[in-house]
Amino acid sequence: MPKSVEIAPGRYRESYGRYLEDFNVGDVYEHRPGRTITESDNTWFTLLTMNQHPLHFDKEYCKHSEFGKPLVNSTLTLSIIAGMSVSDVSQKTIANLGWKEVSMPAPVFVGDTLYAESEVLDIRESKSRPTAGIVTVRTRGLNQNDVVVMDFVRSMLIPKTGHAVDDKAGY
Repeated sequence: MPKSVEIAPGRYRESYGRYLEDFNVGDVYEHRPGRTITESDNTWFTLLTMNQHPLHFDKEYCKHSEFGKPLVNSTLTLSIIAGMSVSDVSQKTIANLGWKEVSMPAPVFVGDTLYAESEVLDIRESKSRPTAGIVTVRTRGLNQNDVVVMDFVRSMLIPKTGHAVDDKAGY
């Protein structure tokens, strides 16, 4: 969701993210492009996070599970879905304040392509920071068949126009 911002007469720079004033309750942002999960993604993430459950990387073990094949590590799915939402909902965020209601209603497998969307649930002024407010969104991750594979609610401290780090750093 880049916007062109004039930084000098006739000179423009792309600006990503939203200020508090740019959010409206009920708006839904579709996060694109999608991301196809590879075996390497799943194996490396599983090893990097020290998750030793064989359901993520041992094909012979997985043949005996109800899925019959390796599952993508759920925290990899969470990371990708959250990452997909950044340019639309949290690029200018001062801080993530909380995550709740994280659910994984369907499995993700290597070769699945993930897409995401976020709906704005609530917006309010910050009581302690007059230059910011709190935005709460519900983000859903869907696979290539439009099956919801992840759902979570996230609250973020979002700056008002002119008060983002981007503004102060000259970005």
